[in-house]
Amino acid sequence: MKKVFLLTCLLGLGILAFSQKYAIIDTRYILDKMTDYKAAQAKLDDIAAGWQKDIDSMQTQLNRMYKDYDAEQVMLSDELRKKREDQLFLKEKDLRDLQRKHFGFEGDLFKKRQELIKPVQDKVYNAVQRIASQRGYDFILDKSEGITVIFADPKLDKSDDVLRELGVKQ
Repeated sequence: MKKVFLLTCLLGLGILAFSQKYAIIDTRYILDKMTDYKAAQAKLDDIAAGWQKDIDSMQTQLNRMYKDYDAEQVMLSDELRKKREDQLFLKEKDLRDLQRKHFGFEGDLFKKRQELIKPVQDKVYNAVQRIASQRGYDFILDKSEGITVIFADPKLDKSDDVLRELGVKQ
């Protein structure tokens, strides 16, 4: 796997060396300057905080149930003990299911993020495409995540151009 990754990186660098024009952008910087993104992120944070509050409340109930069970366990019959243990198990399962539903892989948070953030990211992507075609760039690299750029000449950073294309004041 490492060999395939290394080969891909070397091939990519080889292609970059022979290409005519390339630029570097920082999508994190661009998104942080966009009011649409800030509003969507704030809304997403509020929704996630509400879900987390529900989960924390449920966790508090579960903790109280465990504490009560521990205190009363010696006085309970085997039948009542089994019933309480089943209740605890079901409550814990409900809590884990709720966590998974809201915050799990492709859960509600993922879907909400797609709904709120993706349209803003698409606007940025379309602006980058327009700049690339207008100015004849062969490659535009994003230095915010994923690709490690050890050195980049600041004059190659076209993040401000993308912001201007989007009509965002700096």
